[in-house]
Amino acid sequence: MNENVDGNQSRQVKNTAAGASESERSPRVARSVLGESSGAKPESASWPLNNQGAGKKSSRPRTPRARRMSLSLTRVDAWSVAKVTLLLSVAAGIIQIVAVALIWALLNVVGVFDQVTQIVSSTGLDTGGFNLASIFSLGTVLSAVTILSIVEVVVATLFAVIIAALYNVISQLVGGVHVTLGDD
Repeated sequence: MNENVDGNQSRQVKNTAAGASESERSPRVARSVLGESSGAKPESASWPLNNQGAGKKSSRPRTPRARRMSLSLTRVDAWSVAKVTLLLSVAAGIIQIVAVALIWALLNVVGVFDQVTQIVSSTGLDTGGFNLASIFSLGTVLSAVTILSIVEVVVATLFAVIIAALYNVISQLVGGVHVTLGDD
């Protein structure tokens, strides 16, 4: 990785020396808040724990300071957002189907469907042999939830891709989301 950063720095120096425009230059090298480069450091700039090679002789070993990096999220790849959202929404759909099957089984074991049928028949509203268990059978409920889950997968994936594209457009205008990461 240090070779890659050094290569970026040398390309940046060459582009700057050749008078290249800002858009033709290599990407900027990440620097910490203190202005230190994340690339290879000279031997005297290392942070030894036992103070070997530090140049100064001290009775107490130096502990490394936490590094902080200021980064910007300037672009989100719409295809990667689509793939991740598709897989997450498929997992959510499977969880939804299993949860509905478990809730239906619980309601059936407790006898909720039979109690509702008895309440409806005792009130006189039963006009043609009303049976809630036949209307909300397990197959009917799971079919409806499966169709709903498929629709949710498609809608969630499309919505996430649209949001990613909008973020990319807005990010070009305002520079993206700025994040400071710390090595604590």
